[in-house]
Amino acid sequence: MAVKNAMTADFLRSAYGGECMAHMRYLTWGEVAEKEGFPNIARLFKAIAYAEQVHAGNHFNVLNGNIGDHPVTAGGVFGLKNTAENLQGGIMGEEFEVDQMYPAYLEVAKMQKEEEAVRSFTFALEAEKIHAELFKKAKEAAEQGKDFEVNKIYICSVCGHTATDELPNQCPVCGAKKGIYKEF
Repeated sequence: MAVKNAMTADFLRSAYGGECMAHMRYLTWGEVAEKEGFPNIARLFKAIAYAEQVHAGNHFNVLNGNIGDHPVTAGGVFGLKNTAENLQGGIMGEEFEVDQMYPAYLEVAKMQKEEEAVRSFTFALEAEKIHAELFKKAKEAAEQGKDFEVNKIYICSVCGHTATDELPNQCPVCGAKKGIYKEF
């Protein structure tokens, strides 16, 4: 079913644009981390880029049938610096989504009874909380000239939930079985 309310549709398009930009930004920043000798931070950027792709796809799919020419405005951190500074950019972007963007989008979707948008925004919000914390830990390591300590990174391909080192039996956000997670 297509989104019925214009405001929720605009928020879905904005979130889609932001997630697409984050996806590409994190892939680029991952390349920098790799070149600077931080393979685990590079892997973290690549894993979270995949989670952002999942979020973008979810938002896009909720707009089912909403075809047309629409401007997409989304804020985003721009710039290419060293790994620690790029991680700070990631922290800023994730915290904006957690503290401002998704809570507002979620409340409007709830008010407008757009259940699929509520689901998509909730999935993204829960993952972004984890991403901000992981970027903070990785930044601490990079500032000390060390790589991020992590063995495996898992991303739920349904909602973007992110887990490190231990794969949950079931996604705590969407309920998907552990076989749906992608390992990085």
